[in-house]
Amino acid sequence: MMNEQQLTGQTDSHIHFLNQGPGLHREMLPAWQAMQQAAKDAGFNLTIASGFRDFSRQLSIWNRKFCGELAVKDDNNKLVALQNLSEQACIHAIMRFSALPGTSRHHWGTDIDIYADNLLAPGQKLQLEPWEYQQDGPFVPLRQWLEANCRKFGFYFPYDIDRGGVAAEPWHLSYAPLAQQCQQSFTLELLTTALAGQEISGKNTILALLPELYQQYIINTAEVDFE
Repeated sequence: MMNEQQLTGQTDSHIHFLNQGPGLHREMLPAWQAMQQAAKDAGFNLTIASGFRDFSRQLSIWNRKFCGELAVKDDNNKLVALQNLSEQACIHAIMRFSALPGTSRHHWGTDIDIYADNLLAPGQKLQLEPWEYQQDGPFVPLRQWLEANCRKFGFYFPYDIDRGGVAAEPWHLSYAPLAQQCQQSFTLELLTTALAGQEISGKNTILALLPELYQQYIINTAEVDFE
């Protein structure tokens, strides 16, 4: 069981870093390596675009989006003009695709964003956007393989469909044996305490909305039954 510092990304004591690359929860490493090898056998160079992300990194992303330094896009991949929105509307717009610091599943080390670099055309760069995994996108074969095989290794898609909270993320895999424990331990009270002393843009509005945000974006994920 992870402690509060680990659950909110304020320590990496539970993380194994892959050759100075992305970090994973130590107990997830064998399952990841087994799935990566199976994917390789199937013709996919399964690669982690993003693994462990600490609180400070998530805080930086949040604050830069809130102030307009980083782009915020809507469901149609169009830029959102945050300056024309209320703080409440800004928070909802950002949380469609970016977690509040302290709430990201990437803090746990159990969740990864994946792609296959051998499916990209020469000179093509990863965007980590839905179109790459849909219709004629380069990663459709990988998504189909993962949908058929990832559960064999304990993984699932927590944002497999749009449930009205976080938008569907066909690149986001979660390791069920650990992630389920983390989600059960991640209470509203723990989150409130974690955010109370931080310099987060929109903080007063966030804290006022926190029960609603918790239900809509943080625990509103796919149910998992591996039995």
